[in-house]
Amino acid sequence: MKQKVCILDYGSGNVKSVFNIFSTLCRDVIISNQVCDIIAATHIVLPGVGAFEVAMEKIKHKIPLDVLQQEVFQHKKPFLGICVGMQVLADKGQEFGEHDGLGWIPGIVRKLESGKLPLPHVGWNDVGIIRPNPLFNGLDKNCDFYFVHSYVFQEKDEANIIAKTDYEEKFNSAVFKDNIYGVQFHPEKSQVSGRLLLKNFLNL
Repeated sequence: MKQKVCILDYGSGNVKSVFNIFSTLCRDVIISNQVCDIIAATHIVLPGVGAFEVAMEKIKHKIPLDVLQQEVFQHKKPFLGICVGMQVLADKGQEFGEHDGLGWIPGIVRKLESGKLPLPHVGWNDVGIIRPNPLFNGLDKNCDFYFVHSYVFQEKDEANIIAKTDYEEKFNSAVFKDNIYGVQFHPEKSQVSGRLLLKNFLNL
């Protein structure tokens, strides 16, 4: 089956870099919020940088969520949330007050307990795979990815966690539920490891 990637655009700063890397892996990639493009897609990606509340407000105003949910939940299209795109999958976010997320994967987004380490957590760090999953096929059990964040996804169900990363505390760096995936790191900035992970996503 021919792959067609739709990258949702709600004003997130990393949309172009996500588009660029997917374009090296798949011939048919589009940045769009149009209903027809979401329906036509085989794979859907939600990038993200910035604050939870602002991201959710833009998502609600710019993305047809009823159509998106139909394609993800009824048609079971593989969906990948990146950074804040992962965080908004939660029920609630606690950045600058408490705000509703999409509620696609049970949990909350809270501040990273970094101790004396600086926030935001910026740079390369190990991602430890704790549960086999096709998203990490071909990657070492501990692989390096690039991070930029101050908040983390605290899951309600341990079975939804694929990988953890240590930055004073061990936080969840990759989660999933059925065909829905979220990664706290930026695969589009993570060179060989990021490219392989996105290739695996396209193979789902």
